[in-house]
Amino acid sequence: MPRDLPIGNGSLLIAFDQSYQIRDLYWPHVGLENHALGHLSRLGVWVDGQFRWLSDPGWEFDLYYQQETLVTQVRLAHPDLALTLEFADAVDFHENLLIRRCTVTNQLSRDREVRLFFHHDLHIMGHEVGDTAYYEPERRAVIHYKGPRWFLINGATPTTVNPADGGGSPLDVGVHAWACGQKELHGREGTWRDAEDGELSGNPIAQGSVDSTVGFNVRLTPEGRQTLYAWLCVGEDFDAVTRLNRLVRQRGPQSFLDRTAAYWRLWLTSHGTNLDQLSHDLGHHYQMSLLAIRTQTDRGGAITAANDSDIGSAVRDTYSYVWPRDGALVAHALDQAGYIDLPRAFYTFCGQALTREGYLLHKYNPDGTLASSWHPWYRDGHKDLPIQEDETALVLWALWEHFERFTDVEFIKPLYRQFITPAADFLTDYRDLETGLPLPSYDLWEERYGILAFTIGAVWAGLIAGARFAEAFGEVERSARYLRAAEEIRHGTDAHLWRTDLGRFVRMIDRRSDGSWEIDGTVDAALAGLWQFGMYEPDDPRIVSTMHMVRERLWVKTEIGGMARYEADEYQRVSPDKTHVPGNPWFICTLWLAEWLAETAHSEEDLAQAMALLKWVCDHALASGVLAEQVHPYTGEPLSVSPLTWSHAALVTTVHAYLRAQKRIQEQTSPSTRARSLR
Repeated sequence: MPRDLPIGNGSLLIAFDQSYQIRDLYWPHVGLENHALGHLSRLGVWVDGQFRWLSDPGWEFDLYYQQETLVTQVRLAHPDLALTLEFADAVDFHENLLIRRCTVTNQLSRDREVRLFFHHDLHIMGHEVGDTAYYEPERRAVIHYKGPRWFLINGATPTTVNPADGGGSPLDVGVHAWACGQKELHGREGTWRDAEDGELSGNPIAQGSVDSTVGFNVRLTPEGRQTLYAWLCVGEDFDAVTRLNRLVRQRGPQSFLDRTAAYWRLWLTSHGTNLDQLSHDLGHHYQMSLLAIRTQTDRGGAITAANDSDIGSAVRDTYSYVWPRDGALVAHALDQAGYIDLPRAFYTFCGQALTREGYLLHKYNPDGTLASSWHPWYRDGHKDLPIQEDETALVLWALWEHFERFTDVEFIKPLYRQFITPAADFLTDYRDLETGLPLPSYDLWEERYGILAFTIGAVWAGLIAGARFAEAFGEVERSARYLRAAEEIRHGTDAHLWRTDLGRFVRMIDRRSDGSWEIDGTVDAALAGLWQFGMYEPDDPRIVSTMHMVRERLWVKTEIGGMARYEADEYQRVSPDKTHVPGNPWFICTLWLAEWLAETAHSEEDLAQAMALLKWVCDHALASGVLAEQVHPYTGEPLSVSPLTWSHAALVTTVHAYLRAQKRIQEQTSPSTRARSLR
């Protein structure tokens, strides 16, 4: 199930699903630890003797963000209840605090009492063993804790009945009803069942595998409305969460919603990209992509791939890791958008993660420790490096792109010896002496081992970046050595990956035990790596023929459309028809094609093809603007994780390619340009 509304501040990340229920809660790092693990924290409504959880199929949902913010704008309605509920939720931009405002509107012409129930199913520190939930009477709040992880749940309701209340009435702080109890053992489902008669037991404490539910009562005049608030304070101990609770009481919960909305609008305006040449819809999705990226990025520099725990139910692992490749491409997108601090933190993260030998491993936890992996250290009777070499190379490439844009010498100086030269030395040495190509490693899709076109393009770009850094720092001989290695890679690619008989490049080669070459000619969208990082020009005739084949073979031939990863892709496959559905449509692959079309456009008509694909991406995003990894080839529904940070980065990068192409074409066709060309 997708995460339609992620909200966070770089430390606390909370994600709502498509039925507006909290499914993931990460702290103290984005992606680590998950205190919800995909379990539902439910929201329910009681009125006139009827009770409905939001999981009831009768609800109508509108799930959006407030304009250009990470504050939600949610509207709920249920025909049986004759109520509408409007929510705004925000994780405060500075404090580890979730604020929720709910305005309840009465659709009937009589007085009514409404009770809202907020259920919290926490698995603190990633498991349910040893948790405690208790009612704290002095603050009229419920607290969950285990070790250095504390969560305080509280709220406030208006003290007067105001039919036109918009949140301005005086507030009474404290929960009206509560229950703490056990779950997931001895047939106990949890305290949420206790709420379904509109009452809660008031049980004051429970230990072990526990949950809690709190309730708030509001009285509505005929066709009137009332606003209530709920909040969740997160900290390392009792004092930390009660300090936040006290802060909310003193300042008022609305102030935190207001300041957080203002902060995110300020954050967006700081990027400086002129979006006037884009449609309103595309400009909106560009800005929401920046915000989505921000939710998935930790304050410590970790750019996580995705934080949708539903993927873990299938493979018992998640996407809540830092893949250096994904992170480099995301950091590069942020650099293009004009942000400097988040990419800097990521590059520092990678500098600290680099091995003494000069390579980055498969993936990392958000706290910088080594993450789980399926790449073995042993192959064919000897030690083998379990790496995807493009991950090391692309961080080096992105770092040069960053430096060329910002020229932040003082930031780069310590990274030169810590990361740049060790990584470039490794890329230079980790090559086949005969062909000049990189030695085998794992591909970016993490499914095959060999010498990959995408990896080759990335390694070439990493070496060029290393050469430019070395030249900038006055190490001329080092620079020349990196350039020679890059040139040898280019020659090796010409000789071994270009196939005249196919009229295109192939995605992978691998040397057999007898010394001959095994050729993998599967058409793969990742062949874009040969031009994306500069090894070949996008309009090189060999690239053009390759990309035409990619477009022809990988376009999904259903009403949904979009680009698959490669021919006969089995990951998350939903259709047996491999002729019309080579694989599920992926946002990043569709955007790679759009980027190439923009880079090679010579006219507005050419550029319109790129815009059509950008529009396809916007049309298949969730209503909130969130992009998944894939979409269903027949329904367009999101598949796999959502949001995928890389998808949003690819949108940002492609928009910049489109804007550059638009500017180039306008300059080429302007009267002054034509006049100069005739002189």
